[in-house]
Amino acid sequence: MTELDCYTIDAFTDRVFHGNPAAIVPLDHWLEDTQMQAIASENNLSETAFFVPRGKDYHLRWFTPGTEVKLCGHATLATAHLLFTELGHAGGKITFHTRSGPLTVERQENGYRMRFPRREPKPATLDPYLCAAMGSKPEEQWQAGEDTLLLYPDKQQLDALQPDFARLAEVDTRGVIATAPGDEAFDFYSRFFAPAVGVNEDPVTGSAHCALTPFWAARLEKNTLQAMQRSSRQGWLTCGLLEDAVLLEGQAVLYARARLQLPF
Repeated sequence: MTELDCYTIDAFTDRVFHGNPAAIVPLDHWLEDTQMQAIASENNLSETAFFVPRGKDYHLRWFTPGTEVKLCGHATLATAHLLFTELGHAGGKITFHTRSGPLTVERQENGYRMRFPRREPKPATLDPYLCAAMGSKPEEQWQAGEDTLLLYPDKQQLDALQPDFARLAEVDTRGVIATAPGDEAFDFYSRFFAPAVGVNEDPVTGSAHCALTPFWAARLEKNTLQAMQRSSRQGWLTCGLLEDAVLLEGQAVLYARARLQLPF
């Protein structure tokens, strides 16, 4: 029998029951991949993060209920919040070594700033099957790394989306970023669907903003943008565009501490 600590932290929000909840499991050495996947499946959150110290830095990995992923924003933010506020990390900056390379998180006066890889979306032809799975035809389709980006005319159409998740899971893409222009409150809005990796709708998706930031920066001709992801939980972040990276700023709050009882 193994016992491990597990924390649940709501990311990209300053209050519980909003933003995106991530489970964080600190480790002193890696478990077997199948064991970490089993924990993530049991947690049944969009992401469970596991980290192991590496000198002054940390190795970090992320698992959905169905698979390991290469990049995750909200669980990185949540892990940094845990280290800074609960586990005594000294200093104002953390470097995580991940499958997407080194990612840094800096503590700010009111939250955290993450430096993530920039993903430049490329125009693509509208896919009729994807449009049917989404239940609403977008104005444009773009390819953004592993994800597909769909542009809708306004937040009303974005809010009205009710994808057929079984059909959407058959599309050759990690996830679908649906986005629409903003208003006086935010520069742009988005939603994110990824049934192919076990997450029908992700509440707030940091990695999607690696593509959304350059996409909207070019259209709006500004490099600092305010964004909201319009899931039922909603979350907010500030996005900054650099030549070779994006800066994602947000807050996080601890929701729960638990002790896992594991049969291995």
